[in-house]
Amino acid sequence: MARVWLSLGSNVDRAHNIRGALGALAGEFGELVVSRVFESEAVGFDGDPFYNLVVGLETRLGVDPLVGRLRAIEARFGRRRGGDKFAPRTLDIDLLTYGGRVSEETAVPLPRDEILKYAFVLLPLSEVAPEERHPRTGERYADLWAAFDQRGQRLWPVPFETGVGADPG
Repeated sequence: MARVWLSLGSNVDRAHNIRGALGALAGEFGELVVSRVFESEAVGFDGDPFYNLVVGLETRLGVDPLVGRLRAIEARFGRRRGGDKFAPRTLDIDLLTYGGRVSEETAVPLPRDEILKYAFVLLPLSEVAPEERHPRTGERYADLWAAFDQRGQRLWPVPFETGVGADPG
């Protein structure tokens, strides 16, 4: 079994889509580790604020089949691929890490660069996996967050009942 971390985001019917995605992930993979939900301003374009969170799960699927399942869940919630990378999203599910794997030869590069670039990814990851280490840098996520330049990337926790397992916040 591999421990994987996912980043979820939505700025279109966001509460419905995040809850639906969590239900779909739990139905497909079982028990989830779910961070607090954060609201953040759109990054890279002018748009409505996003809800973002990080989800951990265990799977026997390989990277490419897992990414295929995640994309199928996105599609069920209206995600259409092929558009602008920085645009409104009904649902975005990104595979951040797959165990300690470092690879450019899978459906997505691992670990995802977004971990080190975006507060809306690193903060929730640092909260649910503070002692885990980034597969490429070897640094703990808590330490990466402590050193992260948070200026210009505003986000704040929001009250949110996920409906899946125990809500941490």
